[in-house]
Amino acid sequence: MTSATGGTGVRQAAIRRVEPADAARMRALRLEMLADAPLAFLETIAEAAARPHAEYAARIALVSAGADTAQFVADPGGRLVGHAGGTVHPTEPKVTVLYAVYITPAWRGTGLLADLVAGVAAWSRACGRDELMLEVVVGNDRAYRAYQRLGFVDTGVRAPHPTIPALQELHMRRPA
Repeated sequence: MTSATGGTGVRQAAIRRVEPADAARMRALRLEMLADAPLAFLETIAEAAARPHAEYAARIALVSAGADTAQFVADPGGRLVGHAGGTVHPTEPKVTVLYAVYITPAWRGTGLLADLVAGVAAWSRACGRDELMLEVVVGNDRAYRAYQRLGFVDTGVRAPHPTIPALQELHMRRPA
């Protein structure tokens, strides 16, 4: 549980794995993510908005159980305010790739990022994977510094952004 102090006092959000019943709230959060940070994710808001609800529901059902991929949310008991996913690295079976990390602007700086990463890390360890890896767009200094504070280290690896070749992504890793 994360507590955040805002203009209206203390707010709390539970960090938990998504459940099939979260499909509509996850769709709303996904659209918010894409509107707020269009370069950080691998689809456009138009693509996501055009996807039928049944596809969201099927995706959420898939990531709500199992050891290959999982999504975690920050749930204050209404609109979801944060998300982090984890999936097995395609060539390194002991590594979990952290993906689609997002915090609603009003909740940034509250500790929610650390709690979401901790949720993915605990799941990763339970699945026998002892390392986390993520990618950050070069120049996204705010995210880079936030991940450094959580113990991630720049590996020196740079790769082209998967959808915008003019951008580079840097790899960061830490123990799970």
